[in-house]
Amino acid sequence: MDHSWLAWLLAPIATVLIAGLKGAFGGGFALLGIPLLALAMDPVEAGAMLAPLFILMDVAAFRYWKPGTWSRPDLRLLIPGLVIGTAVGTAVVAFSPRDWVALAMAVVTLGFAAKFFLGGGEVRPGRRVAWKGVAAGTASGVTTMLAHAGGPPLAIYLLPLGLPKAVYAGTTSIYFTVANLLKVGPWLLAAPPTPSTWLLMGFCVPFVWLGVWGGWRLHQRLDQKRLYWWCHALLVVTGLKLLWDGLH
Repeated sequence: MDHSWLAWLLAPIATVLIAGLKGAFGGGFALLGIPLLALAMDPVEAGAMLAPLFILMDVAAFRYWKPGTWSRPDLRLLIPGLVIGTAVGTAVVAFSPRDWVALAMAVVTLGFAAKFFLGGGEVRPGRRVAWKGVAAGTASGVTTMLAHAGGPPLAIYLLPLGLPKAVYAGTTSIYFTVANLLKVGPWLLAAPPTPSTWLLMGFCVPFVWLGVWGGWRLHQRLDQKRLYWWCHALLVVTGLKLLWDGLH
C-alpha cells in the first residue's frame, strides 16, 4: 500500500469531522479537516482524496437540507459569483501568493468574528444587498481554490441576514454542493489518485454517512442563538488557521 498506517487512521477521522460540520452547519469548514489528513499525506493529495468524498457528503446532506431550506434570493446572487471566483482561482492557482491570500482572509474573518463577540453575541438582521452577495460568492470561489477557505466569505455575507437556522444551513449546504462539483475536476487533475488512494476513499465512505447524521443531530439540539454563536466560533478557528498558514 502507498499510504502509511497514519493515513488510514486519520482519513476516517478527517472525514467524520468535515461531514459532521456539513450536517450541522451546511459545510464550508473543510479547511479544518484537510490539515489533519495532511499530517500523513501531501496536502494537495489529501485535498484530491477528499474531493470525491465531499460530493458524497453533499448527497447525504440532501436528506436533511431539502429545497425548502434554501434561500433562493441569496443563491441567485452567490452562485454566479462562485462560478466567476472558481474560474479565477483555478486560472491563477499556480501563480498566486497563497500566503498573502490566507493572511488577508484571516484578517477579515477574525475582524468579522470579533465584531460579533464584542457586540454581545447578537445577530441583528440586516437587509440583502445584491453586490455584496455577488462579491461574497466571488471571494468564496477564489479562496476555496487558493486556500481551501470558501466558508468565511459566505458566512460573512449570510450571517448578518439573520436567516432561520435551517435556512442558513440549507443555503450553505447547496452552495457548497455547487462549489464541490466545480472543484472536483481541478483537484483530481492536480493530484490524480493512485489505486491505493481510491481504496482509501472507499474505506472512508461509511464515515461520510456517520458524520453527516451526527452533525444533523447536533443541529437539531442547537437553538438559533447557539447555532449562530458556534458559527462565529468556527470562524475564529478558521481565521486562526488561515493566519498560521499565511505566516508560515
